[in-house]
Amino acid sequence: MANRQPILRIRKNEERSFLSKLLIKVIFIGIALLISALFINLVTKLDPLKVYASMFRGAFSTTRRTWITIRDTALLLSIAVGLTPAFKMKFWNTGAEGQILVGGLVTAAMMIYLGDKLPSGVILLLSFVGSAIAGAIWGFIPAYFKARYNTNETLFTLMMNYVGIQIVEFFVDVWDKKQSHSVGVINATNQAGWFPSIFGQQYLLNIIIVAVLTIAVYVYIKYSKHGYEVTVTGESENTARYTGINVPSVIIRTMLLSGAICGLAGFTEVAGISHTISVKTSGGRGFTAIIAAWLAKLNPIVMIIYSFLIVFLNKGAVQIASDFNLNEYASNIISAILLFCILASEFFTNYEVIFRHKEEH
Repeated sequence: MANRQPILRIRKNEERSFLSKLLIKVIFIGIALLISALFINLVTKLDPLKVYASMFRGAFSTTRRTWITIRDTALLLSIAVGLTPAFKMKFWNTGAEGQILVGGLVTAAMMIYLGDKLPSGVILLLSFVGSAIAGAIWGFIPAYFKARYNTNETLFTLMMNYVGIQIVEFFVDVWDKKQSHSVGVINATNQAGWFPSIFGQQYLLNIIIVAVLTIAVYVYIKYSKHGYEVTVTGESENTARYTGINVPSVIIRTMLLSGAICGLAGFTEVAGISHTISVKTSGGRGFTAIIAAWLAKLNPIVMIIYSFLIVFLNKGAVQIASDFNLNEYASNIISAILLFCILASEFFTNYEVIFRHKEEH
């Protein structure tokens, strides 16, 4: 009996040019828009073009909305960048939520206890350092147990999120004078510990900090000796040991960095955006950032695009629900379709489907 070949097979393609990859992404974005348009017309009976215009208004209709979109993109980007060193090492850090929370908690504590004792600039500096240290400690704990006892880092970092939530809830109740489970806006009168406006822009400092972190992590991973050790350890721990790399040291060092950057995300959220602390401070961004990091293939520069796209879709979904009186599920379906097609485009840029020729039957 002849050896029959499968009707189709999937093969990894590493020879696609940049233009062909870009074309595939454009095609799939077009497919996403068509599918979404069909959904909009069949289910909601709305004009798809008006719905797409509404999405755009949700992010860019006013100068303030534009700055908020850029601000939220920067915040999500900072978390994705923080996850990058750990993911590059194949240490699956699912604990960004907790690292953000403890960083934000330290920042809030600095603002509460030092707000009337030190200049705002000094409080900001102390908050910056303190939040980074808090996040680093939150990253160190699972890293130590992974390096020492080979524990499962995914579960460990995930459980650390819940510990962080309870610690934040405890301190919020301690600081809450009205027993409302909220500390409200901290230092609303003197704005001690708040990010200052730069050139009249309230969120410019947020963006500057995240831009510096993004470039620093890109250079660290791509050009530094430590970054090389992270990459080798991620590809094969046995190879890393054979070449003389101290794998436990790399694991701990890398998670200290990853946790510190996520802790700084908490700092920018509390000191630069909300000026308060609660269990909702992280807002699920620690998990959303995983999507941005993986779509960008752990390239911090490319993460800018995907972080912006995710924020744009979220704001567009909210605006659609508001403009057309849709429930949040309908608007989120449209965002999900667009995101799913973008994920599909990633598959087809890396793989090709080969069909069996007739003569092979």
